[in-house]
Amino acid sequence: MNQTMPRLKPDPIPAIHPVAEIRADARLKAVYEQTKSALQVPWMGVVTMAFAHYPTFYGTLWDGLRTVCESAEFAAACRALRVHVETAAAPLKPARLEGELQALGYAEQELDEIRDLIEVFSRGNMPYLMIATAARLLLEGHEVGRAGRLEPLVRRIASPAAARLVLMEAHHADAPTAAVYRDIKDTLGLPFVNTDYRALARWPSYFARAWADVREKVNSPAYEGIVQSVHAFALESWKTLPVPDRRGSASLRAAAERDAPLDEVLAVVRLFQWLLPGLVVNVACFRAQIELQ
Repeated sequence: MNQTMPRLKPDPIPAIHPVAEIRADARLKAVYEQTKSALQVPWMGVVTMAFAHYPTFYGTLWDGLRTVCESAEFAAACRALRVHVETAAAPLKPARLEGELQALGYAEQELDEIRDLIEVFSRGNMPYLMIATAARLLLEGHEVGRAGRLEPLVRRIASPAAARLVLMEAHHADAPTAAVYRDIKDTLGLPFVNTDYRALARWPSYFARAWADVREKVNSPAYEGIVQSVHAFALESWKTLPVPDRRGSASLRAAAERDAPLDEVLAVVRLFQWLLPGLVVNVACFRAQIELQ
């Protein structure tokens, strides 16, 4: 494995074509349900839905990673990644928002609902980041993990939020929220708004304040250093994870080429592997903003 694989934002940004759950055929819907169950998450991330636009590629990727993702070792790696993210993000000193939100009329129950939703993403984004990292490594010709046996995950975690996320889609948004979405895309240099932001924008007055605080930190040297450390931590995690079948790179590259030119699929994978470290840092800041003391 190349331990110095850099963060790499494709230029130009590739077009993505996420296959939404409601548009998935029966075969893909079954794969989506397997993915959510293995990752213990209530939503399909944009990353995996974008990968699913290339069905042979995503089917091969998931077949190779499913046993790993269902293991105790993978769950432990995701927990360690989360600890690293939240510890590394703390020096950014996110603003405390409880008092301001309470002055606006937010009840403690509403704040708890926001906290529960942030918890879903704080935990659930880690396996998606790990999958994107593995996909890039494999497509770039590296194998992931080390030879070894896996222990099945016995203790599963119940999601604290409803299984179906309520998203504030762009066509639902009023003018102020639409402006926040435009600012997110402009600030992050992305053509879309991730699920996390659309879910938290269910509370528009909260989310506008939360994003404004995070926006001030994005692109600062401190922020960039933290995001780089998350990227590196995910790479190191794949160095040590047991992977029973390590013959993945050649088969995944061949699968991708059956769907589209390899460079096209690789650009999409690189895009998500680049953006997810920043996303998890932003979510860590959202968590700290209204974290219970």
